[in-house]
Amino acid sequence: MKSVQDVMTSNVDYCTTLDNVYEVAVKMRDLDVGAIPIIDNDTQKLIGMITDRDLVVRGIAEKHAGSNKVTNVMSENLITVNPETSIQEASNLMAEHQIRRLPVVKNEKLVGIISLGDLAIDKMSDESAGHALSEISESEQIHH
Repeated sequence: MKSVQDVMTSNVDYCTTLDNVYEVAVKMRDLDVGAIPIIDNDTQKLIGMITDRDLVVRGIAEKHAGSNKVTNVMSENLITVNPETSIQEASNLMAEHQIRRLPVVKNEKLVGIISLGDLAIDKMSDESAGHALSEISESEQIHH
């Protein structure tokens, strides 16, 4: 059975607690991504994640300036997996928690990210991605 490390994106760019939300937004634009992990500048441990939705809901909609600290906008209670986690378990977590990306950590440090896209590209995990996406989409339809 394949594990997360077989399909995850391992070269993940991030921001630190020294960055502000403007810098996160620019990085998202430049990298064409919808989420940026936040790493503690001192410990180098993963402490949060900022999605494009976080920027809108917790930043712009609350009239915070671009110089706002990333810690004021980021999601902190992250669902994570380790590199040895099975693809099936990762897709189940995505479905259960209604998330499209899972940070991959080892010793509390970011080593990669696995997304629904990563699961869909891999033929062995395509069924898992379909299951997770259908669960996430079903929940979004209920909320709208």
